[in-house]
This record gives sequence, structure tokens and C-alpha cells, in this order.
Amino acid sequence: MIIDWQAQPEILERLKLQARIDGDEEDELLKGYVEAALAHVEQHCDRKLVVETPGVELPPEQMELTPDVWQAVVLLVAHWYANREAVVTGTIATSVALGVERLLWYRKRF
Repeated sequence: MIIDWQAQPEILERLKLQARIDGDEEDELLKGYVEAALAHVEQHCDRKLVVETPGVELPPEQMELTPDVWQAVVLLVAHWYANREAVVTGTIATSVALGVERLLWYRKRF
């Protein structure tokens, strides 16, 4: 990844808002989730994420980290934060994958 997202503290605050987290105790956990989500997006889209490059045409193997892509990352992080185990018993199964997939489907390389 060619991204230094931690240089932007507002991203961590946005994640905390989405996941309904008060305080800084779990910042390192969230940072790990962000790194995993960014890697997931790259794998899903079969492209490397890069920061905005105005006026520069990106090669096909790269894609810009746009607001919609960030929203997919935020949704994944909040989902992983709320559902830390692979299996949950005694509940009705639900999925947030549709939101993430819809935000990324058109960026996938075929």
C-alpha cells in the first residue's frame, strides 16, 4: 500500500464514531483493523490503493483511495470491531457485506 492513513487523525475519529467507541483505549486494535480492511479492499479489487494523485492517470493495477472506498473500509472496521469472533451462537445471522460489496463492486478488475 502507498498510504500513510495514520497521518490523518480524523480517520481514526470517524472510525470511532461509526463503531460507537469513546476513549483511546482501543486505538491500536482499530489501527490493526484498518490495515486489514485496506488489505482486504486491495485483494477484493485486485489493485493497489494509492492516495489522491490529481492530474495523474493511474495504471490499471492501482486505484485511488476515494471517499466511497474509505466508507467500505469504515464499514468493515466497525463490523469487525462489533463481531470479533468467527462464529456467534444464539443470534440471528446478519451481514454487512452487501454495503461493502456495493461500494467496491465497480472497482474490481476483471
